[in-house]
Amino acid sequence: MTITIREGGPDDLPVILGMLDSCVEWLVSQGRTGQWGTKPLSESARTVESVTRSTAGGEVFIAEVDGAPAATLTLADSPGPSLAHLPSPGEPERYIHWLASDRRFKGHGAGSALLAHAAEVTRRAGVSLLRVDCYAGDDGKLVRYYESHGFVRTETYRGTDDWPGQVLARRV
Repeated sequence: MTITIREGGPDDLPVILGMLDSCVEWLVSQGRTGQWGTKPLSESARTVESVTRSTAGGEVFIAEVDGAPAATLTLADSPGPSLAHLPSPGEPERYIHWLASDRRFKGHGAGSALLAHAAEVTRRAGVSLLRVDCYAGDDGKLVRYYESHGFVRTETYRGTDDWPGQVLARRV
């Protein structure tokens, strides 16, 4: 098994939305519907617009396992408009958006490879702060996933419909 990371872009939107839909399907099968609900995210105009905006304004990366798209993330210079209420870190940052994997590749390390790549890209850009936000409800597995990759909890927040969120940061 070989993991390679390539740059992505707007043409990858269907692949990215497919990965997000795969995540929703997997979360629903686990009874964990609080994060993204029960319907495919590709059917949500708001989500499609957010992913489109993110991919157009950031650096998109696709991890491929043996040539097949397996995971994605986008790096940007800020958390974006939905988190404008968060305090500024007071320094340049890179911010991870839309980390997701096709659940057929769960356990293959594609997400971990993307997080390592994001840290390296951030470091090469001369920026030392990498941040991400995620769902902090249910069993907290997602927060612990980021912590296992060197991130530490910073701000806790409540999003739309009282959605529990956690911002995490990592020095690179």
